[in-house]
Amino acid sequence: MNSLNSSFSFQSWDPDIVRNNYTSRMGEERIGDYLLKQTISEAKFVIIGIRECCGPLANNGRTGAQYAFPAFVKAFLNTQVHNNYPKNSLDILGEVIELENQGNKLLSDKVSELDDFLEQILTEFLSPGQIPIFIGGGHNNALAIMRWSSKHKKLAVINLDAHADLRSTEVRHSGNSFSTALAEGTLLHYSVLGLHEGYNNTYILEALKNDQIFHSFYESYLFQQRDLMEDLANILSHFHTDTQVGLEIDMDSIAYMPSSALSPSGWTLDQVRKFTHFFVKTQKQVAYLNLTEAAPVTETDTLIVGKALSYLVRDFTGI
Repeated sequence: MNSLNSSFSFQSWDPDIVRNNYTSRMGEERIGDYLLKQTISEAKFVIIGIRECCGPLANNGRTGAQYAFPAFVKAFLNTQVHNNYPKNSLDILGEVIELENQGNKLLSDKVSELDDFLEQILTEFLSPGQIPIFIGGGHNNALAIMRWSSKHKKLAVINLDAHADLRSTEVRHSGNSFSTALAEGTLLHYSVLGLHEGYNNTYILEALKNDQIFHSFYESYLFQQRDLMEDLANILSHFHTDTQVGLEIDMDSIAYMPSSALSPSGWTLDQVRKFTHFFVKTQKQVAYLNLTEAAPVTETDTLIVGKALSYLVRDFTGI
């Protein structure tokens, strides 16, 4: 299955693909073993891998986002499943792969093509009650999952990110998914936590004044008495039962995480794990999870990214 202009291909996963991506071990049940027993239509959580970097590159980011999902798979499928994990809770639908650029297509055009393709995949393969998990690629892919989610219920989003991604909507890239969603009425409320003061320009600071947006800066947690978990609890307490909430985690918010905008300053992985766990335990109407912008380019990067993404998915799904 290809996108409209054949810039992307979607490959559904089958048992042979699962078997080729993990090592079974006698006396253990690993995620790979678990997936061989699953059916997509019965899964509560549905993972979709996205292997592209046109979005980050269009936003002047680093390459490597196309390698995040394979890194995740290598780590995740070899983790353990214990007796208390619910059956029929999770499955992998497949992966979207960016094909070689034919005819020198503009990066922004490819991003828009991918927006439509991802929404098409979600519409064709998932039911409204299922919770999609996007892994890999750039933050441009948030727009498709927001558009799909908002068709079923009012949508709010919480984004843990060093960047607000509220740039101008004139040209599509990884930096304007949320400004686009707000402009078209897809998104009811947007909370972005932990922004880095030095990496959000004046245009974005003005955009943050929108009444539909709540924001905080990382420096206020670092130098003042602000508490991340208190902010999260306060945000979640204001949503009504008719509103579902999507969780966005930009991996560049984690210090030294190999990503499209790697930074030596930021949250620890353990802080983000705690944030994810609290979100799931507190928020009853969960729309989706998007783990984005990780960009492993070396063997060490692959190990770090793979395990980090694996921990966060396990925390989110309750494995």
